Amino acid sequence: MVEANTPPWTSGLALPTGAHSVRRPATTFKVRRRGLSPKRQAEFDEWIEHHGLDVDGPPIDALGVFGRDVPLVLDVGFGHGESTIQLARHQPEFGVIGVEVHTPGVVTVLDAIVHDPLPHVRVVHGDLLRFLDRVAPSSLYGVRVFFPDPWIKARQHHRRLVRSDMVAAFVERLEAGGFLHLATDIADYAEQMKIVCDDDPDLHGGPVRRPHWRPLTRFEQRGLDAGRSVTDLWYERR
Repeated sequence: MVEANTPPWTSGLALPTGAHSVRRPATTFKVRRRGLSPKRQAEFDEWIEHHGLDVDGPPIDALGVFGRDVPLVLDVGFGHGESTIQLARHQPEFGVIGVEVHTPGVVTVLDAIVHDPLPHVRVVHGDLLRFLDRVAPSSLYGVRVFFPDPWIKARQHHRRLVRSDMVAAFVERLEAGGFLHLATDIADYAEQMKIVCDDDPDLHGGPVRRPHWRPLTRFEQRGLDAGRSVTDLWYERR
C-alpha cells in the first residue's frame, strides 16, 4: 500500500532512467492527426525523421540529442508552436524538447527548426506520459506548460494534465533550482495548479505577474478576447 503522503507515481514502474513512470489508466494525450497537403506531408515525414524524438526508447541526454551539453527545457503541449519558436529564437543556450499531439503544430515547429533555423529544438509527436519514461531524474532545467486543455466540465477534470501525479513527475525530473512555469486562462484550473504545486514539498513559488518575455499565443488571445484573465505560476525545485 502506498502511504497517503507518497507521490502517486511511486506506486508505478521503476524505469531504466531511475525515474518513476507516470502512466495513467486512460490518457487523452494521444496523437491527433489532421490531413496535410501531399507537399506538407512529405516535408513532415522528412523533418520528423531528422528532428523528431521517438516517444519510446532509451534514456535521453543533452549530448545525445543535441550533440552538446546544454540545459534541457521540456515544452509540454506547445499547440501551434508560437511560444516554442519565439522563445527558442531568444534562448539559444537551451536545448528545447517540445511535445505535442496535433500534427499541424508539430509540422510548424519542424518548419522553424529547418528554415529559421532552430538547431537546438527537437519535437516529440505523441504521448507525453510515455515520453517521460525516457527522461531521467534531475535531467531537466525547466518545464513549460502553457494553456493546457482545460477540460471545463467537472466530470472531465480527471483528464487534466496538471495534477499531483504529473507535478511530482516533473519535479523528480527537474534539477535543483530548475523551474516549472504554468499558464492558464481558466480560473479554477489555475487554482488547482496552485494547490498541487504548493503541496509538493520540493517546490517553492506561486503566481507571478505575466512575464513580458512570454509570447502571446492564439490560445491566450482567445481567452483575453472572451474576458478571462490569465494566471502565470512560477515554481522552482528546492
